[in-house]
Amino acid sequence: EPRLGLPKPTILYDYPASMAALARRKADHPAWAERFELYAAGLELANAFSELTDPGEQRKRFESEQRLRAVLGRPLYPIDEELLAALSRMPPSAGIALGVDRLAMLFCDAATIGEVVAFPEE
Repeated sequence: EPRLGLPKPTILYDYPASMAALARRKADHPAWAERFELYAAGLELANAFSELTDPGEQRKRFESEQRLRAVLGRPLYPIDEELLAALSRMPPSAGIALGVDRLAMLFCDAATIGEVVAFPEE
């Protein structure tokens, strides 16, 4: 990632569906998800995707993740039934998360995030 967004901002899109657990799959290419990330100067600034609002599909993904975690010997977590119930009432939507701390790094030409956050880890 340190070379992404050099020399100009870069948008990566069409992520494999396996890398987008909560994102809707592309209708014309179901192996890909409607997700993108924005990079500038080697920093990931934003992550965006279209929300998966199909509770049946989301349940399948959660169950698949549970099977993988079991095989890997990792802790299993209960499936969030309240989330699945809410998905059936959710309208089509999308969102983007902009890392304000990373944006500050870009504007300040900071080498580490600790240079721009109020309470850096030592």
